[in-house]
Amino acid sequence: MARTRRARLADVHDLAIAMPDVAVTYGPAGNPIYRVGSRSFIFFRTRHDHGIGRGPDVVDPKTGERYNDLIVFSVQSEHAKQALIADPAVPFFSTPHFNGHLSVLIRGSRIGELSYQELSEVIEEAWLSRASASRRREWLARSEASTRTAARARRG
Repeated sequence: MARTRRARLADVHDLAIAMPDVAVTYGPAGNPIYRVGSRSFIFFRTRHDHGIGRGPDVVDPKTGERYNDLIVFSVQSEHAKQALIADPAVPFFSTPHFNGHLSVLIRGSRIGELSYQELSEVIEEAWLSRASASRRREWLARSEASTRTAARARRG
């Protein structure tokens, strides 16, 4: 992945909402959930205090402290998931609770370890993993046309 400026937490919101046909809903703790159609592709996972949410909390393996800044990104396949969590250059991870779930986690506090371009690619892939086939085809056709136009402009 190319290196550009560091990603910021606000970029997650800006990039996600810029994808086609995206709606934002909010969980019980006010956490944003980005959906394409009826399927979520990014959500901010809250700590599970007082019965809010489902499943166990994710904790720091050294301190046992609960993470309260988790972001969950959908991925296309188990292979894509394993590639992201195995790459030491990016701060994605998973937990046993997410075994079998096509998603990766990142702490919001570590989003700056990604470049803006890397984050953009992960969000696009998350969207593509959950969008309908017709939405994917339309997005990919537009992206391809945009790339060709940019290449012609660079050639002058």
